[in-house]
Amino acid sequence: MITYDELHTQIHSITELSNVLLYLFKERSMCDSGACCELFYRYMDKVKKHIDLVDKNLYSKLLTHDDRETQKLARDFMSGSQEIRKIMTAYTKAWCPKKHAGSLAVADHDRFLMDTEKMFELILDRIQDETEKLYPLVRELNSAKGHAA
Repeated sequence: MITYDELHTQIHSITELSNVLLYLFKERSMCDSGACCELFYRYMDKVKKHIDLVDKNLYSKLLTHDDRETQKLARDFMSGSQEIRKIMTAYTKAWCPKKHAGSLAVADHDRFLMDTEKMFELILDRIQDETEKLYPLVRELNSAKGHAA
């Protein structure tokens, strides 16, 4: 069972890491630092775990609800999860190849920064949508106060 406080703690951590990483990545020399790479991999892991947790725990009631709009919202979020996973996989393949395990492969800093900003923006938009649309609906439908699932 997951609580809203736990979800919001995850969101806060993801948001904080994305802000720190974007700041660090603007300086080309930071992209190659071990500390920056460790933070980046921590960020990716947190995002994956958060999406998995939301996918696993929040959609079942919504998908079986009588209201078609509620079902559609759940399907849209599930589809969004798949799209984010694809984007993260493509990003990882481009910028974190296995032959460079533990480091980033930043040959074109401007492109790397642009791709990173786009991915982070997508994830932050998703988090905002969860907070503004998904959680309130789940809270409304869920009889167990304080628990998301």
